[in-house]
Amino acid sequence: MPRPQPYHHPNLRNTLLDAAIALIGDVGPRAFTLRAVARRAGASHNAPYRHFAGKDDLLAAVAAEGFERLTAVMQKTMARGQSPRERLIMCGSGYVDFALRWPLHLLVMFDLPHPPNDCSPAHLAGMAAFQVLLDAVTAAQVSGDLPAGDPMPLAWTAWSLVHGIAKLATSGNLPLSARATLAFTRSASESLFSVRPPAAARVAEIPGKPPKR
Repeated sequence: MPRPQPYHHPNLRNTLLDAAIALIGDVGPRAFTLRAVARRAGASHNAPYRHFAGKDDLLAAVAAEGFERLTAVMQKTMARGQSPRERLIMCGSGYVDFALRWPLHLLVMFDLPHPPNDCSPAHLAGMAAFQVLLDAVTAAQVSGDLPAGDPMPLAWTAWSLVHGIAKLATSGNLPLSARATLAFTRSASESLFSVRPPAAARVAEIPGKPPKR
């Protein structure tokens, strides 16, 4: 009698992530089980444990995947900008574009509690995504398009704006098409960053150059 062969599934981890997202769309992020994920993926019921310690670990992997996609979309969208201010505005458009394309990832990324583990892939991926926004804010400060000082409050303000739009749009509470939502995002971001600091303040931000008196 031939010996049984070990179970093999090509790209099992990615297949399980896709199955989890599909189930989240069907029953929500709390109602599904790992056994259901395995069944949806066409794998054995023990297969998920080859990659994930449990359901929370799987959800954290979905969140990490979402943050990685968010970073990629923001960077790609920003690349078309011609100035620091325009790149900052387009960073926000990229955020909402990501949310419209992957709303279930957005749900897992922000609506579910994650363990406070600073070394977790989800946390690190989230920090990397926020750094894209923070760098865009800092660049706009250097160019004089935003006031000098601590960039964090400005980054939080920008994030709050686009995240609010993203959540309204993905929950069906913003009565706009996807294209109109992106246009609204750009308009709102332009309004948020429409006030330029005084010329003297912009000169003062240039290293080695004293402000005019």
